[in-house]
Amino acid sequence: MIRRIAIVGTGPTGIYSLQQLLEIGEPLAVTLFEKAGRAGHSLPYSPENASRSMLANIASIEIPPVVTPYLDWLEDQPPQKLAAYGLDPDDLDDRQFTPRLLLGDYFRDQLLSLIETARTEGHRIALCEGTEVLDIIPDANGLRLRTSTGEMRFDQAILATGHDFPDDEDAEPGYFPSPWSGLITAEIPATSVGIMGTSLSSIDAAMAVAVQHGRFRRKGGELRFDVAHPGLRITLMSRSGILPEADFYCPIPYEPLAVLTDAAVVACATHPHPLDAIFDLIRAELMGADPAYALRIGLGGLDADSFATAYFADRQAADPFRWARENLEEAERNKAGRITVPWRYALLRMHEKVETVVADLSDADRDRFDAGLKKVFVDNYAAVPSESIRRLLALRDARILSVLPLGEDYDLTREETRTVVKTEGATHVFDIFIDARGQKPLGTGDLAFPSLRDALLRAGQDVPELAGDYSLTGPKDFEGRVWLGSIPYLMHDRPFVQGITACADLAAAMAGGIAAAGDQHLVS
Repeated sequence: MIRRIAIVGTGPTGIYSLQQLLEIGEPLAVTLFEKAGRAGHSLPYSPENASRSMLANIASIEIPPVVTPYLDWLEDQPPQKLAAYGLDPDDLDDRQFTPRLLLGDYFRDQLLSLIETARTEGHRIALCEGTEVLDIIPDANGLRLRTSTGEMRFDQAILATGHDFPDDEDAEPGYFPSPWSGLITAEIPATSVGIMGTSLSSIDAAMAVAVQHGRFRRKGGELRFDVAHPGLRITLMSRSGILPEADFYCPIPYEPLAVLTDAAVVACATHPHPLDAIFDLIRAELMGADPAYALRIGLGGLDADSFATAYFADRQAADPFRWARENLEEAERNKAGRITVPWRYALLRMHEKVETVVADLSDADRDRFDAGLKKVFVDNYAAVPSESIRRLLALRDARILSVLPLGEDYDLTREETRTVVKTEGATHVFDIFIDARGQKPLGTGDLAFPSLRDALLRAGQDVPELAGDYSLTGPKDFEGRVWLGSIPYLMHDRPFVQGITACADLAAAMAGGIAAAGDQHLVS
């Protein structure tokens, strides 16, 4: 009997899930559902939510191939297509950051190629575009998926619905609850624009606004911004007012850590103070990797609560744009010379191992982690493309962009035609306001499938409880039938579960779980 599997969502997680399912070694009947009109692009990489100025924060060398590697796909594209995105076919390399829209085209092409190959191998693959899954209902025959076009039956389902931001209808005149809430198609006047956040999403929001009122151009090797409509003022804001740093060179695949090994991390779980035990490993790893850095920040005298303060101290005291310019120059020199900064590389390799103990921390230790170590790791792995920093500096030089540190105590008020932000001793008024703080963790009450949501809530699961392969561990009607790979619902226990590599890892785990489940839940 052929197994019937539904994949809800066709972004990277859904695509990698199909890829991994096809490795199970048995004929499958897989139906992919995509609410949008075109499958494969996903929200961050779609024409509706991204512009050509927005860069993907991942290079080909880091993207797990679907059918072909991303760089190979780029090299096969017509030169005129690459030129339209500002790329020179002769300059392509596997560490290059490309526009998000190109990456979206790659994933769509890979999905269609994967489907074609699977069909020739005897699998039954259906792609339902423009089809929203409205509910998931268990019964004696497996699962019934009620969709916007009818109802279908399946044995098992993978939920790969991806990021979840407010819809366009949640936007108001002058206010965008996310960069994905109609900003790309909106006409923004040359006025005061406030953007909450300083991450790559915030930078992209600033670019989406800026390019409506001028253009970037290179002159004498420098990137400049020519202003066409005076009056535009863009303010990026966050509690610290710190800008992200430029992406740095390091060996890929990652080299093994010397101290913070899997076994050492596991041992921390039985320690009376697990967070402090983890930090002891972090400190030892950094001291061994980069003694000069450890000495410079006084690492020997720091703990899990004071490390973040020391880590950010120099940047906090510096002008953010001066720091950005100097950091950019350093990052570019290191890339040219293939030089690795040891402490940066050590932190990058540590964050995913540290993440494995987060779910088991006490509430008090989780608060300590979120207030300190989490910020350090996020800052490290969320470094942005050098070109994004160049664009920020160009806007700064054009007297368009500023950064506002809000501090810990600020007040934000949304009025009918403006947004008012009050900080200690100052009031800031914005005609346009964009909340670009990124994805927030979601709970059971946010699920879009009423039967599943209500069953989980009745079982007392305010956050879906999952096994190691991301299958639901209750209620019984859903166990062994539903796998949850939607990132917003995993962020409570896995705060770093972001990006395309995480999508591929999720897909492998879920497909492995489905393979291990065998046919125990199949009913003829």
